[in-house]
Amino acid sequence: MTMGFSVQKTTELFSDHAIAGAASGFITRFLCQPLDVIKIRFQLQVEPISRYHVSKYKSISQAVLLILREEGSTALWKGHVPAQLVSITYGMGQFYCYNVFLKMLQQVPQIEEWHHTTYFVAGAGASCVGTIVSFPFDTMRTRLVAQSNNHRIYNGISILRQESPRVFFLGLLPTLLQIAPHTGLQFTFYEFFKGLYKKYTSDTDTSFYNSMLSGSVAGFVAKTIVYPFDLSKKRLQIQGFQNGRKGFGKFFQCNGLLDCLRVTVKEEGVQGLFKGLVPSQIKAATTTALYFTTYEQVLLLLKMLR
Repeated sequence: MTMGFSVQKTTELFSDHAIAGAASGFITRFLCQPLDVIKIRFQLQVEPISRYHVSKYKSISQAVLLILREEGSTALWKGHVPAQLVSITYGMGQFYCYNVFLKMLQQVPQIEEWHHTTYFVAGAGASCVGTIVSFPFDTMRTRLVAQSNNHRIYNGISILRQESPRVFFLGLLPTLLQIAPHTGLQFTFYEFFKGLYKKYTSDTDTSFYNSMLSGSVAGFVAKTIVYPFDLSKKRLQIQGFQNGRKGFGKFFQCNGLLDCLRVTVKEEGVQGLFKGLVPSQIKAATTTALYFTTYEQVLLLLKMLR
């Protein structure tokens, strides 16, 4: 009886993490989608992002105003439906698996001496599972954001009827290379700063302000470290999509991750690997803060309702 009760409680606990992760992904995506649209447009532009160059997008403010003028306000939420599918499935899979992996790792003898490594490994493993499950939706989202209104190739999620299954996983390798250390670092920095906040305040539980502050710093630092892989993923996801990119400048052509990195450095310099970094850092700090805070608050609410 005791064993059955324990298994039931464990299952309920993990399901709470899955529900909180899904809710966190949904809310964060809805509020931060415009930042993601701007980031993707910057990443896919071959020409320099500069006021002194003949480029379509020259700065964050100019890009926002240009998109509003040419495509309307709804364009800032372009690709929102598949983006929500990405966020919900990824958030659910990530937080569920993170807590499963963390519980498994905590059974290892003397693992408490390596608690930061534990957070990293559990976060990295959970992100891989979440990424593989949600990646087809991510490819749909990127292509919907990338296409112009004058050269529409896809309407809604009609990509399902027009492409082979293989195309849904273009860019998966650089995504896993980016997301595993990125999420591992996110969880590690989040737990570190969360503990640091508690150490120098009177908080014993994870408060709203603790989550917001720790999450924003963790997101900012982690995104900066792995950014070139994020840029490569977006560029690989639009290969074979030349017609949908008319009007956005030169089309970026590459074959695989290493070639993508090589061509980017050759044509745009090392700084090209960090194109769109500023809006990405703003987005990372904002979304990670919202992501962890919403997750913690929903988890707390679910515990109160049980």
